[in-house]
Amino acid sequence: MTDLSLAIVTGLSGSGKTVAIHALEDAGLYCVDNIPVRMLSTLCEWAAGGHEINRVGLVLDTRDPDVPLMLPEVLQGLKQGGVAVKVLFLDCEDEVLIRRFSETRRMHPMSKGGDVAEGILREREALANLPELADVQLDTSGMSVTELREAVGQAFASVGYERRLHVKVMSFGYKLGLPSEADLVFDVRFIPNPFYVHALRPLTGKDEAVSRWVLEAGPTVEFIERVEQLMLFLLPHYLYEGKSYLTLAIGCTGGQHRSVALTEEIARRLKSAGHEIRIKHRDLQR
Repeated sequence: MTDLSLAIVTGLSGSGKTVAIHALEDAGLYCVDNIPVRMLSTLCEWAAGGHEINRVGLVLDTRDPDVPLMLPEVLQGLKQGGVAVKVLFLDCEDEVLIRRFSETRRMHPMSKGGDVAEGILREREALANLPELADVQLDTSGMSVTELREAVGQAFASVGYERRLHVKVMSFGYKLGLPSEADLVFDVRFIPNPFYVHALRPLTGKDEAVSRWVLEAGPTVEFIERVEQLMLFLLPHYLYEGKSYLTLAIGCTGGQHRSVALTEEIARRLKSAGHEIRIKHRDLQR
């Protein structure tokens, strides 16, 4: 288990543990919410046993009544076994927790008869020994979802937390309709069309002759540079706001020439800038 890193989120119900585990999952960790603490060592052995899982994110809290009593001993055993463990404890003001439960209309896991305030008090008492085990404690009372996700990333940087924005750059033809998955759309029908060049008509934007013709057309150079700079500005902001996937769609009339050539070039530039890029040509084979 020496190569295994473990990110554990615990704390009060309603403090943002679901947001935290989603952030960890988006960062590529194998995540389990509400695993019994008695199974924690077994999970780690399984993850390290040839399953190619070396980063695990967990939520442990009072839904499992054994957590407050057993977690200290379990953590000690894992650390002695060479597992890199980091614990984040999420706290929140009672008034904010009550409001959150009221807005979501969910039952507090430790309330009796639906009394949220009593449930919060019981949970604080049950978790009294866990804050001292935590490497990081966060009060989420005044945090937005974006701020909490950012704080989770900072807290777990040492166990391999690294969020990436998965970007798909796709070409399409307007005559077959807009792609439903597109977040951003650029219409490149203003660029001269190689379809009307007899030698280029049977080719596609992936062929060098068409690509060169499109990329050297009058307005193309400035268009690509402007799109590249816009995307390099936007992508970090989308990532910060919690977006995990983004589709940039580039359309021409038939989705065979201009949009294909430009998709290949823009994707190449964004990939060279360090972004994770996937290319799709929706209408190339139609």
